[in-house]
Amino acid sequence: MDEHALLGLNPNADATYRQRALVYFEQLKESQDAWQVCAEALAKGLYSDDHVKFFCFQVLEHQIKFRHAELSAVQQQLIRETLMKWLQSQLSAQPEKAFIRNKAAQVFALAFVTEYLTQWPKFFFDILTVIGLNPRGVDLYLRTLMAIDAEVVDRDILHSSEETRRNTLIKDAMREQCIPSLVESWYQILHNFQQSHFELTCQCLEVVGAYVSWIDLNLIANDRFVNLLLSHMSVEVLREEACDCLFEIVNKGMDPVDKTKLVESLCQVLQSAGFFNVEELVNGMGQALVVSWTKLVKVGDLKSSQETLQAMEAKVPLMLKLLAHEDDDISANIVGFCYDYLHVLKQLPLLTDQQKSNIEAIMVAVMKKLTYDDEYNFENEGEDEAMFVEYRKQLKLLLDRLAQVSPELLLNAVRRVFSTAMQNWQTAPFMEVEVAIRLLYMLGEALPASQGAHFSGDVAKASTLQEMMRMLVTCGVSEYQHTSVTLEFFETVVRYDKFFIVEPQHIPNVLMAFLDHRGLRHDSPKVRSRVAYLLSRYVKTLHKHMNAYIEDILNRIQDLLELSPPENGCMTLLTSDDQLFVFETAGVLIVSSECAADRKRDLMRSLLTPLMERFQLLLGKLLQEQDEERQAALADCLNHAVGFASRTSKAFSNKQTVKQCGCSEVYLDCLHTFMPALSCPVQREVLRSGVRTFLHRMIICLEEEVLPFIPAASERMLKDCEAKDLQEFIPLINQITTKFKGQVSPFLQQVFMPLVQAIFQVLARPAEENDQTAALEKQMLRRSYFAFIQTIISSSSMHEVISNQGVENIEQVLFTVIQGAVDFPDPIAQKTCFTILSKLVELWGGKDGLVGFPDFIYKHIVPACFLAPLKPTFDLSDAQTILTLSECALTLKMIHLKRGPEFIQYLQQEYLPSLQVSPEIIQELCQVLQQPDSKVLKNYIKAFFQRARL
Repeated sequence: MDEHALLGLNPNADATYRQRALVYFEQLKESQDAWQVCAEALAKGLYSDDHVKFFCFQVLEHQIKFRHAELSAVQQQLIRETLMKWLQSQLSAQPEKAFIRNKAAQVFALAFVTEYLTQWPKFFFDILTVIGLNPRGVDLYLRTLMAIDAEVVDRDILHSSEETRRNTLIKDAMREQCIPSLVESWYQILHNFQQSHFELTCQCLEVVGAYVSWIDLNLIANDRFVNLLLSHMSVEVLREEACDCLFEIVNKGMDPVDKTKLVESLCQVLQSAGFFNVEELVNGMGQALVVSWTKLVKVGDLKSSQETLQAMEAKVPLMLKLLAHEDDDISANIVGFCYDYLHVLKQLPLLTDQQKSNIEAIMVAVMKKLTYDDEYNFENEGEDEAMFVEYRKQLKLLLDRLAQVSPELLLNAVRRVFSTAMQNWQTAPFMEVEVAIRLLYMLGEALPASQGAHFSGDVAKASTLQEMMRMLVTCGVSEYQHTSVTLEFFETVVRYDKFFIVEPQHIPNVLMAFLDHRGLRHDSPKVRSRVAYLLSRYVKTLHKHMNAYIEDILNRIQDLLELSPPENGCMTLLTSDDQLFVFETAGVLIVSSECAADRKRDLMRSLLTPLMERFQLLLGKLLQEQDEERQAALADCLNHAVGFASRTSKAFSNKQTVKQCGCSEVYLDCLHTFMPALSCPVQREVLRSGVRTFLHRMIICLEEEVLPFIPAASERMLKDCEAKDLQEFIPLINQITTKFKGQVSPFLQQVFMPLVQAIFQVLARPAEENDQTAALEKQMLRRSYFAFIQTIISSSSMHEVISNQGVENIEQVLFTVIQGAVDFPDPIAQKTCFTILSKLVELWGGKDGLVGFPDFIYKHIVPACFLAPLKPTFDLSDAQTILTLSECALTLKMIHLKRGPEFIQYLQQEYLPSLQVSPEIIQELCQVLQQPDSKVLKNYIKAFFQRARL
């Protein structure tokens, strides 16, 4: 072997050696017989270096996997002998590293699937003869069995139909020839190594679990084997694998009656051995019985289904005990059976008293287990807390299922727990109070009524929930001093906001809770933050009932609406994200109030004037600031000011509502105030982003009153811009174009070429080859640019914006579209480009179209329709690319529609012959093009290009 090349196998070798090793690997793989040096090295143990040994196995693996059919009978025999000699050498040598043993097992498995049915039927007998009960040999044998399972059985691995057929033949042959011998070997391994080699015993249990799904169950599910598994259950290090093995036995696909018998016999054995309290086993057996019951009911076998139901019911007492277990992990492991059992009860026409009692017991257990324990860390939630949150989600699924089985029982059970907790909240521990409110909250999703119907319709349900909500908001529990209770209170109030429409007299007290030390002024930032959001939702639903309190609320939240200056340094009650919700709440309250328009205007002005004043002050400071960190902090603050003003406008649905409230003038003042930020030479990206978002909102709220601001804003935003700036600016122009159409035509004609040139200047800037971010930004900008062109030409009155640009400019734009259609492997942009080309042909391709455009069609658009799909980057198996191809076909269809026989003649006599397309195919394509149905052309075009690329 090339010793110098082998040096490159070391992970620490330099690049030159590594490259040489790669080249050597390829040579050995492809050579007719050079690989044999690797076989010799393994058989004779010539190398001690782990990386060289692994390398030799890789070379052998390649020969078996990809070149087996090319090998002579002698070479195939050499591989078999090499593997067996290497295996023999392992019995007395130092054990190999795990990664080498795994690779060896993979190679053995590959040799097995390739040769077992033909050249090597005695594969397993040969291995078992060599290894006997040598622990190192047994380890390799078990690893090989698992590797064979991965190749032949594992359902998670996709196999071709040919491989599936081969695997079926292999399993059939194994069942006939060697499975009993393999099972016997497993028994011997489990029996002999259970005290001395725990790791091998666990490996063997895993093998049994993997193979039991397709071998004769009687070979495993018998007294001898099951007793052995039970003895493993009493050894702590083996228990989990033994459980998993039994679980696989129970999970084996089989006739439902036989399955029930198997589960019952295993239960008896486990019970008598004292192991029938392992939750995974109870869960697995319970779920297996549910599956059997479901199948039996489906085929109408009432007798057997009744027997299976009885077997299932017999496991319920233990299931309940495990569900209520103080260890959440044990409880979580039984939830699956519990959930499925409730599903069975849901399908029964009548429930027995015992079944009703079981349902109640599950409810009690769920309610108990939902409760936080003393150790839960609310301030610093870690892994344990995250696991409990996940466990709670599982319990919630059980609660939902309980509600489907018996909504009345659930409602009454929750009412009992809730009433007790609310009556004693002042002395009860926080976890009892929290879980009581949590249960009320959960009913909202669990009960099958829509939320509104909880307080109307079904009187019994409505009154129970109504009664609980009334108790929640009147008992004083909102004063409870624990964040979990406080949060649950506010979440529930908002979940059942419809209750306050039925009983609006409670709104003032709840509003106070939102606004005082219990809510927005709570000690915990987590509570304050969540309450800011929940208050905005509460107000949105109930604003019609708040007219009398609006000015009082606005006064109380006044200090929370202040823009926190960056130099302040003191902690604020709310973050800027939280403040967004408070501004939105203020906006909704003002807009939905019943006061006169001038009062609304005054309220809105008093809300926004402080923001405008702070904005002007901070912008002045930013222009003078030299320190970059301070600049960033000031820009951030300015951006928040714009964002807050923008958020207040969410209360308006359109221009009409702004006018009716007399607020247009206030927002125009905001625009005047914010616009100078676009000219700020520092922190441009942040400031432009904020003002741009505000303009988007104002186009909706002020409509044409915004138009005078657009030219100046555009000019400033196009100055010294980056790809991201432009990409985010284009949607603004698209919004204006779509909304105002002809009204903005003069402005668009003016801004069109400067925008196009700015885009292509940015796209032309060189970027580093591996700069993925820059490449993605350019791709997104290109897409935005083509979307912009599409928006303009799609509007009936706007395409003149392009046609009035002058010949050179028009040509420049058209060539960028052709380039986008053909040159860039981005199907999303290409699809847009073909849509544009199709539309341009429709607009300008007829007899009275744009002068010179027909010439452009033949010179550039037609070639684009053929050259783009012929590119190797045009992936005809990709769904997005197929959409692009459809647009390409529609473009050709549109050319035929506009140019008629002239186009067909051009294709037949000039263009397609220049591509060396045969006369028959040319004729075929031209006939399809002339058919009226576009779908025929789309299907044909795909086949046309698939053939063309062969």
